[in-house]
Amino acid sequence: MDADEARELEMTLRQLRIPGIVAPEDPQDPHGAWRVYDEADPGTRRDITADVLVAVAAARRRQGPTRGFVIPRAG
Repeated sequence: MDADEARELEMTLRQLRIPGIVAPEDPQDPHGAWRVYDEADPGTRRDITADVLVAVAAARRRQGPTRGFVIPRAG
């Protein structure tokens, strides 16, 4: 995911109260790929992106149908 997608995921994690730190894979390259980690320290963090995405999908299913509009992002 890129930085914009990471910000969206971070907001979703906060709304759903799912733990995780969204950060770039390479701390020196914020324009590169981003992942979700269990802690902020690049030396000891563990990638939990797959687990978090499963938790987000499960939380969305529990919420049931949603009303509104789907507006695709320009790009």
